[in-house]
Order: sequence, then C-alpha cells, then structure tokens
Amino acid sequence: MRHFSVAIGAAVLLMAAGLARSASAPPTIIPVFHQLVAFSLPAPFKVGFEETRRGFYTREHVPQGESIDEWTRMVRLTGTQGLAYNRDASPQAYLQALARGFQLHCPETYVQLELGPQAGIAQPSFVTVASCGRVTSGGKAHSETAVMLAIKGTDDYYTLQWVERGRDSAHPLTLDSRYWTSKLAQLGPVRLCPIVPGETAPYPSCAAH
Repeated sequence: MRHFSVAIGAAVLLMAAGLARSASAPPTIIPVFHQLVAFSLPAPFKVGFEETRRGFYTREHVPQGESIDEWTRMVRLTGTQGLAYNRDASPQAYLQALARGFQLHCPETYVQLELGPQAGIAQPSFVTVASCGRVTSGGKAHSETAVMLAIKGTDDYYTLQWVERGRDSAHPLTLDSRYWTSKLAQLGPVRLCPIVPGETAPYPSCAAH
C-alpha cells in the first residue's frame, strides 16, 4: 500500500473558498438517526438509493441520466448509529476502516491521501481520499476514487463522500489534494443540527444557520 500525507493549509484555504461559493445554494437537509445533516447537493444530482439497515444509513445520489448501477459520479451520505459512544472511535480511525475495505477491492492499485480535520465544522472531523486504479463492477474495469468527510455527532458518526469513476489503470493513481478538496467543497457548507420535535422538511431551524 502506498500512503501519502499532506499539509492541510492549502486544503483549508480551498475549502473556505468553496464554502463561500456554495453558501447561497439551498441546502439539502436529511434526518439521520439523532441529528439533521445539512449539505449542498450540486445540480443535476438525484437520489438513486436510500436505505437504513442494522443501524447503518445510506443515501446515494447520481447525476440525471445515470443509474445506481451505471454512474460516473456519486454523492454518498452515510450514518452509523451509536458509534459516538465508542471511546476508541475517531473520525480518522473511522475513515481508515472504510479505506481498508476500499483497499480490499484493489490491493495492487490502491492509494490513500489524508487531508486532515475539516475547516468550518464545529464537531470532530477528518477527510481522507481513497482510490482504486482498477476495480471491476458489472463486468467492467474502471478506476474509482472517493474523498470522504467523517464527522462525529452527538450520538452517531456520519460521512459525506464525493466519488468518481474513470479510466482504469494498472498502477495507483496520482492524487491531487487541491482537486479533491475542491470536489468536497462543492458539498459545503456541511453541518449537523439537532432534530426539533414536530419539525418537518424543509427543517427551517437548520436551514437558517
């Protein structure tokens, strides 16, 4: 496995610029277990899949004209119920576990890039990029790279991911921290809000933040 670490200064500046650009976009606000998760969903993404199973929530968005089986880009939101009560858990460790699962699909072409804590989020957070140069799905080979933001909530853990597929490679891809930081910035501002009893969508208490 090849592993890269980078200074987060440039990433923080890029993220701050991205948050400012996206602040005017109407937020997507989703109740996930004990909190609301607010983020910006770029056009023209649509919901392709949503499921809660055994304490794990998944919601996946793909571009219009693509499907959950055939896609080039994906925005994925996940929640793991109750993980915040585990004293051994941390956003960085949580992403390391997700990255190990990613690596199992492409041990020869895997590469990882850690970007560090996320600027502008009050809760503990961490950002990691995980990449497969070659992975196969549906009988087709392609590359797959995900920039993943993990946040520790009051009770649960959440991830927000931007995932891209591209041409397959026999070697690990070169990961550009600026590029992947800019992709994550398109989903900002990201925040967690309390669930207000009796409040329904569009969740004005969270949208007004």
